Amino acid sequence: MPANNVALIRRWFDEVWNHGRLETIDELLAPEAVTIGQSGPEAAMRGPREFRAFVEKLRAAFPDIQVTVEDGFEADDKVVARWSATMTHRGDQLGLPASGKQVRITGISIGRVVDGKIVEAWDNWDQLTMMREIGAVSESKIALGAARS
Repeated sequence: MPANNVALIRRWFDEVWNHGRLETIDELLAPEAVTIGQSGPEAAMRGPREFRAFVEKLRAAFPDIQVTVEDGFEADDKVVARWSATMTHRGDQLGLPASGKQVRITGISIGRVVDGKIVEAWDNWDQLTMMREIGAVSESKIALGAARS
């Protein structure tokens, strides 16, 4: 019987994101892991070092991030989490001055786990809402982009 991968993904979100325990990345993410979608739809990161840099940047911009795993399930070596997060934009690490605005986003993460480590992961999260709520993108720019399509 494989390990409880839902418990693993809940631990990942709690320790890495809610508590900033970067050592958990090294513990739960395989050295050869590939993660896709964290910093853009097709953007890939490789291994714990690249993922750690992403976490450090996002947590520096949003130091109070709190992620709640709303649903989790697993099948074979795959685990899925539907999650929501609240956070306040307090740092300029995204290339924008801190706005002080609170943001709520949602996302879905899928991971493939082998021997208790995440070896592949795919994230789809609401980056547009995050950028809109901190003032990086305006509603008119969004509507104009949609009108051009």
